Amino acid sequence: MAAIPRPTQPSPTQISKITYIKKVAESPGLNSVPSSYAFTPSPNDQAVSEDPEDSIPIIDFSLLTSGTPDQRSQLIQELGQACKDWGFFKVINHGVPESLMEAMIEGIRGFFNLTDEEKREFEGKNLLDPIRCGTSFNTSIEKVFYWRDYLKVAVHPEFHFPNKPAGFSELSLEYCERTRGVVRELLKAISESLGLEPFYIEKVMNLDKGFQMYNANFYPPCPQPELAMGLPPHTDHGLLSLVIHNGIGGFQLQRNGMWVNVNAIPNSFLVNIADQLEILSNGKYKGILHRAVVNKKVTRISLVMTNGPSLNKIVNPAPELVNNGIDQPAYHGITYKEYFQLQQSNCLDGKRNLDRIRI
Repeated sequence: MAAIPRPTQPSPTQISKITYIKKVAESPGLNSVPSSYAFTPSPNDQAVSEDPEDSIPIIDFSLLTSGTPDQRSQLIQELGQACKDWGFFKVINHGVPESLMEAMIEGIRGFFNLTDEEKREFEGKNLLDPIRCGTSFNTSIEKVFYWRDYLKVAVHPEFHFPNKPAGFSELSLEYCERTRGVVRELLKAISESLGLEPFYIEKVMNLDKGFQMYNANFYPPCPQPELAMGLPPHTDHGLLSLVIHNGIGGFQLQRNGMWVNVNAIPNSFLVNIADQLEILSNGKYKGILHRAVVNKKVTRISLVMTNGPSLNKIVNPAPELVNNGIDQPAYHGITYKEYFQLQQSNCLDGKRNLDRIRI
């Protein structure tokens, strides 16, 4: 196995040079993308399907928690098929109040409407700082920046949050707790779909101390959206991610050699398999490349809750899924902390970080 490169950290000097994309987008007379944000379109990039993808599997969460045994058993089969065939599914009837989900989006809008000076209080200097506000993905090494500002907050096992705008922290605490409950139930069902006992993933991943991160994304209007990118193709670093947004399209997943626009169902979560679950399932369930594109007219806001093992957990393929030695493990073991630092300290580039530990 090749040596895993040590993460690099942006210096305080680099951090002080951050210009938020919101400020760039609001520059008077801006009619073209500044060169530091302009990507050359690749002729090898997959085409975008003209039709939104409406066939992503839909999981009725209420049947997992209060359905009959037959209904739950059937839904677990459907969930396993969704994980295997799609790597994505939509969750409805999940019990998180729609009013709370809407309040999260408005709270994020309020945060990014703070002055630059106020936001700089929360920039952070290190990858494991509990609160980090910034722009693009990793400005310390990127040559071209992404059309995106972000707020990343570690919210479990200890809850951290900005103290602005007023009331945002209290609402976010409730949201984080509720989504964590949804994830636990989904992971129980996913365990069963893999032929494991219901609490297998919860136990071996030490979810009581699992690392949950609140990732708020702000994509303002862009004068030349065909030349800019919100976020490039990537997979997520945790076990499962739960995504909501403000009703503005821009989320695309890769399917059958094309990029597909994903439609949202009101009051639903878009859930995707992330890298640690791919490792644990020994590749049976794979994370699918997805990206964020921007538009000319309106701001897109999204909130991604990434849910992972405890940071010190070494994640390996589950021995029960390696068929008693008949198959071989597909991945080397790595602590979640090392994997997280590896992803966050490099350029966001497809599945390259997972490829580093692939056997």
